[in-house]
Amino acid sequence: MSTNPVATQTAVDDLYAEAEHWHVNTGGETIHAKRLAGRWRTIKWAAASVWLIYFLGPYLRWDGRQAVLFDIPNRQYHIFGATVLPQDFWMLSLLLLFFAILLAVATALVGRVWCGYFCFQTVWTDIYTWIEEKLEGSPPQRRKLDKSPMSLSKLRIKATKHALWLLIGFITGFSFVAWFTDAPTLWGSFFAGESGAVAYITVALFTVGTYGLAGFMREQTCFWLCPYARIQGVMLDKTTIVPTYDVARGEPRGRVKRGETGETRTGGDCVDCNQCVAVCPTGVDIRNGQQEGCITCALCIDACDQVMDKVGRPRGLIRYASLDELEGLPTKTLLLRPRVWVYAAIMSVALAGILYGFSTLAAIDLKVLHERAPLYVRLSDGSIQNKYTLKILNKMPEELAVRISVTGPDGLTLVGAEEPIVAPPGGVTPAVVFVKVPKRSLDGEQHPVRFHVQAARPSGALVEADRDSVFIGPRR
Repeated sequence: MSTNPVATQTAVDDLYAEAEHWHVNTGGETIHAKRLAGRWRTIKWAAASVWLIYFLGPYLRWDGRQAVLFDIPNRQYHIFGATVLPQDFWMLSLLLLFFAILLAVATALVGRVWCGYFCFQTVWTDIYTWIEEKLEGSPPQRRKLDKSPMSLSKLRIKATKHALWLLIGFITGFSFVAWFTDAPTLWGSFFAGESGAVAYITVALFTVGTYGLAGFMREQTCFWLCPYARIQGVMLDKTTIVPTYDVARGEPRGRVKRGETGETRTGGDCVDCNQCVAVCPTGVDIRNGQQEGCITCALCIDACDQVMDKVGRPRGLIRYASLDELEGLPTKTLLLRPRVWVYAAIMSVALAGILYGFSTLAAIDLKVLHERAPLYVRLSDGSIQNKYTLKILNKMPEELAVRISVTGPDGLTLVGAEEPIVAPPGGVTPAVVFVKVPKRSLDGEQHPVRFHVQAARPSGALVEADRDSVFIGPRR
């Protein structure tokens, strides 16, 4: 251990200097990121447009009703032509597994692309800051406006901005509620004061939450509130492709001197313009390496490429690259990475299960329970009778008149199902029936029987379901 006071002080100074590079904004300053056009900015807007489904989806109609409707009070979930009931919610587990693995594989391969391109916090913050720029001007103008004393002009600009922010928050909350009730009807009932308390509370919470998180907290949500930021941050490795600064090419950095050309410049390609920091929505400096605040949005790449074009140097000083690539190590293609195959296998199984579930969804479902005590009854005419409880699940939004039939041994007779069974929508209707079979038709202790239920929808379309069971008789 060194006892030289000079060496000790130097080491401490180095630690403090390094700590300055890893500064994380804890909310003491407002980040006004510069907005530049570019390839990655265009891709970012295209990815964000996926959220239009959230706002427009509730108004898509299918077969006379809302195409996607999560009807919680009636425990029915309509997804186009399919109706999913709580009994089919095993598919939800597979769906969650699929998206969890998709997030994992995307993060392992190309970093926090969810955070940078698709996350609702990132997208809504981007829209809020776009409005802010349109009303208040460039980052220097916004900082100047924030520090200026209150005036009529400042009040008008700020009031307009916050009104638009609140409006977007309200539309966000209203659109969320629209997925759980008929959207066109909601417009009339909500503003007439006829919607339930849950609807008003939900819209209010979404309005305030969106306004606060996207308008004020912004990157602080990613730093301190979002658990996925922490989870994704530890899923990167040396093969993950992320926005990276090429240290070997860029250092030593230095400003361009007047009259200096590429042939006479002795430093690295980085001209220390800080444009990569200026455009970063979380305020980090990509030149200091991977940091907690980097959401891999690649806006720093656009900024750096434009600067390289201006100073006559090749693009790619900041680019998507892996640590292995920057260190000159051989890089593996996607197909040679074992975890890609593992992730793909899990996703394939989950997706196959979901597709199987939707392909086997029936409009009505039938379960058959055989009476256990007694297993059979011998009638006075010598025939054998079994008792069954049928449970008919109607997955349709309307009431159905269900007819029951059964096939099995010769001479079989069904008792108790002469009239149709009325099955209410979204509910299970029990029906007790008896099956009689002449003893001469029984050549063993057990015989297969198949129950069949059928009903006609108001449109005339037939819905039906089958269930196999067993008929039990005396031993020969």
